[in-house]
Amino acid sequence: MPVRTAPRSTLHVSDDFEPLMERIDAILPLIAESGAQNDVDGRLTTEVERALAATGVYGMTVPLELGGYEFSPSQVIRAVETIARADASTAWVTMALQMETGSTAAYLDPEAARALYADDFPLHAGQGTKPGIAVPVEGGYRLSGSWSFASGMPHASRLQTAAIVRETGESLMITVPVAASTPMDNWDVMGLRATGSIDYDLDDVFIPAEHVWPAATMEPRTGGSLYRIGIVNLSGLGHAGWALGVARRMLDEMAALARQKTGSRGATVDSAQFSAEFAQAEAKARSARAWLLEVWADNEATLDAGLPLSTEQETLIRLALNNATWMAHEVTMTVYKWAGTAALRSGTLQRYFRDMNAGTQHVTSGPGVLQGCGQMLAGLAPGMRWMFLDLVPASA
Repeated sequence: MPVRTAPRSTLHVSDDFEPLMERIDAILPLIAESGAQNDVDGRLTTEVERALAATGVYGMTVPLELGGYEFSPSQVIRAVETIARADASTAWVTMALQMETGSTAAYLDPEAARALYADDFPLHAGQGTKPGIAVPVEGGYRLSGSWSFASGMPHASRLQTAAIVRETGESLMITVPVAASTPMDNWDVMGLRATGSIDYDLDDVFIPAEHVWPAATMEPRTGGSLYRIGIVNLSGLGHAGWALGVARRMLDEMAALARQKTGSRGATVDSAQFSAEFAQAEAKARSARAWLLEVWADNEATLDAGLPLSTEQETLIRLALNNATWMAHEVTMTVYKWAGTAALRSGTLQRYFRDMNAGTQHVTSGPGVLQGCGQMLAGLAPGMRWMFLDLVPASA
């Protein structure tokens, strides 16, 4: 494949999407059947790990020039949504690994990226919201710090991790081998147990300058305009798809349980109230999905025209993700209420309940982001723009 010398200004909509979805569909039974064992093991089973890799799903956001699919935003959302319907934790691992693998490839020095991605995609896990300290030295930096929530790290060979340059305060993203880190076996949590989102340390590790890029960049060095949405919005695509898939699985499980229980003595699912609340939950899920895809259709048109996203578009991205996440939580709580004791016992409903209540704690759907969206849409934040998940002066 020829190497392009400059990023492309248009949005790529991949013709490989449907074939890849067919491969994903073929392994959904395995993913669903493995959910309970993943939960016990604290990571994906070897069978699931290999099956996912064989589909090519980790190349969803790797640039075309490096052998990836470079899916459009809506394609990424739909792929993660489909996996989340089979198992929430598997989808969480998938969205993290593919995003960090793809964004590293896009923003990294092109020669370094070609070298790293020459034979196969080096799966990246890591953490970008709690930075370490990078000290400039000849030829690069020396990196030290402690990071949390490296989802998918048991399956990764490299880390995409954040750092602050001590002398300047500049925010950097860095790619570094997992082998250079000290992983912590400390993922003892209520939900998303199978994601293996462990902590890790790096102690005075040398990082070549070509393995570093500005954390806040919106300009890819390889690939098309997909990468002009920045790393936070690339992450948000997966989180949005995850929430949609979890909501749909919970509704599907409740519908199946209702058909099983109906007609039995004292069945609450035969009440008018259940029917009304189930209908409301369906409406919430379908409305959140429709609006999310509408937001991204507008963004895709802008990106395909070679234009940057506006501040309002950036705001709606964050608001649509927040809406999808908390919609999925509301749906989950409705299902938990009407499932009765079936949701208490070990099984799919209980696991999805725990996973959903863990997923709401992610920083991308936190209250601060929602507050910022409200400020922007109400016209109370003049002269401000988004940087990561915060509002900052437009001149910053």
